Amino acid sequence: MFTKIDDLNPVSIRLAGPGDEAAVERLAALETREAPAGDLLLAENGREVVAVLPIEGGPALADPFQRTAEVVELLALRAHQLDTGRRAA
Repeated sequence: MFTKIDDLNPVSIRLAGPGDEAAVERLAALETREAPAGDLLLAENGREVVAVLPIEGGPALADPFQRTAEVVELLALRAHQLDTGRRAA
């Protein structure tokens, strides 16, 4: 059964930091995939990481027990913005 992203907690998008390895590994395990390497963007709902996207490109990891399609789209948009900014600099 899917759970809905909590409407009371806004979704936050941020760069992954040193303390985020466990959350990334958890999503990788849920999807039975390897954790991505490199710079990552995270989407959090409340304090829970629900999706991860490599900035350099590659597939997202997302919690399969939550509706995260729209969150992954937001991560892709932010990654595109960051990439565009890097190319302009």
